[in-house]
Formats: sequence, structure tokens, C-alpha cells
Amino acid sequence: MDKPVIGWREWVALPELGVDRIKAKIDTGARTSAIHAFDIEVYKKGGQEWVRFAIHPYQKNDTDIQTCICPVRDIRVITNSGGSREQRVVIETQLTIGNLSWPIEMTLTNRDEMGFRMLLGRTAMKGRFLVDPGKSFCLKNKEMHHS
Repeated sequence: MDKPVIGWREWVALPELGVDRIKAKIDTGARTSAIHAFDIEVYKKGGQEWVRFAIHPYQKNDTDIQTCICPVRDIRVITNSGGSREQRVVIETQLTIGNLSWPIEMTLTNRDEMGFRMLLGRTAMKGRFLVDPGKSFCLKNKEMHHS
């Protein structure tokens, strides 16, 4: 079966987190997907660890805030692109690109200088897409309104 082609950036949705549209950088150099989060707070609920965090879903916009709550999947030491190691909360959440939807692991990182609010890493894309670095926004989600 032919794999769909995606570009170096795509509109994606994170429906379980209440995010219907966020611009993700398709980062084949990163193993793990990441989202820029702040006010990250891990707490126990019913013997399980949960995390509450906030995100700015729109690039260059710090006024719109989405608060998300979900179970903690893991806490991992991640080496970022600058080579420094940091402990990050890992969550699992549903990702939608175009008409495709599947669960991915994503780390929460407070790195506003990322430019993109979200990076989609290799593990999340493996076996699903071909990446064309010369293209952008290849897979349109019918429900998404593009500006």
C-alpha cells in the first residue's frame, strides 16, 4: 500500500487534549514527539500519576491557553537537540493527521524557543508516512479550518 506523503510541517489535532488544530514540525531527527507545555504539575489520583499542564496551541500567540489533564505514562530523561539532558513527563494521546488517527507518546517540554509548539518524532510516524521536506501541509483535515 502506498504511504501518504507529509511535508516538513503539518496541521494536526490532539482530540483527547481538546486541541483541534496545532502546527507540528515533522522532525525525522527526533525519536520522540514533544509539545511545548508550561505549568506542568504531576499529582496522584486513585493511586495513579496524572499530569495537568497548559499549552499555547497557536504559534506566536501566548494569549490562547488550553489546559490539559491526562495520565502520566512515564517520566524519562531526554537528551534535547542542544545535547542537554532533562527529565520529562511522557504522555500517550491520540494524534490525528488528515483522516488518520492513532495513539502516540509525547514528552512535555518547556521550550518556547522551539518555534513550533509541537514536534512529531520518528517513533510516532514510523511505517505510516513518507516525508517530503520540500512540502508543507499535505494532509488536510476536513474538519480543520485553515487561515
